[in-house]
Amino acid sequence: MALDPFVAADFVKEAAPGFKPRVGIVLGSGLGGLAEKIDVIASLPFQDIPNFPQSSVEGHAGRLIIGRLGGMPVICMQGRIHLYEGVDPQDLAVPIRVFKLLGVEVLIVTNAAGSFHEEVGPGRLMLLNDHINFTSRNPLVGENDDRFGPRFFSMEEAYDPIFRDHFKAVAKELDIDLAEGVYLHYLGPNFETPAEIRAFKTLGADAVGMSTTPEVLVARHCGMRVAAISNITNLVAGLSKTKLSHEQTLECAKLAAEDLEKLIVIFLETLKRELLKSHLREDDNGDSQ
Repeated sequence: MALDPFVAADFVKEAAPGFKPRVGIVLGSGLGGLAEKIDVIASLPFQDIPNFPQSSVEGHAGRLIIGRLGGMPVICMQGRIHLYEGVDPQDLAVPIRVFKLLGVEVLIVTNAAGSFHEEVGPGRLMLLNDHINFTSRNPLVGENDDRFGPRFFSMEEAYDPIFRDHFKAVAKELDIDLAEGVYLHYLGPNFETPAEIRAFKTLGADAVGMSTTPEVLVARHCGMRVAAISNITNLVAGLSKTKLSHEQTLECAKLAAEDLEKLIVIFLETLKRELLKSHLREDDNGDSQ
């Protein structure tokens, strides 16, 4: 039986009456520390939310945090659900649709990823400008829910170019070396073989991981603007002598976690200023008519 995002959204609304988040954030493996910086209004374990999918992976706390970050009203998934956990792909649409029902307009997605470039190794961040969904799975397969978006929709500029410019400007201001590239979503849970890595490099991938595309697909389907950043935790198979493991991913995620947290907080402060200017312009236009 499919999970109902409306039931989950009503439960979350009751936990934070009258609060309307504008930005949704999804935190990947080992990146839950950003949630600690939120001025919390409510904190809800996934397991307490009816009709909400559950996370079972170490490094994913499995909490929904509601509050303010960088002056913006936000809702944050401290941890996520992955296809390799065996969930119905359609269930992965639920968290993002809950965000939409609560009023979210902007989605920021983070993940831990392997890099195809030796000069962009552990401790670096990569801003995503596109993706390759290599899983052959899509949470939107099946009957379309017209309440959220159209049957067919464009994925051109899925990663908002204006937001990418903002993130690059913030990174420059903070002296953070921010790479940019294409993310390839590999199903997992095993890490990739060297032969697969060679194939993915030919396809144009700059980073590889086991998440992100489901959330981005659902967000774009329902009209959200999206930005995404990979925390590079390793070089891909064949580029490093270090044996790949989830433990290594969690440990190396700490290397750039602080930079990522600063980047997102300052980006949100910038976004708040831009939204305020936009609303002031709208008010001025309204007064002049």
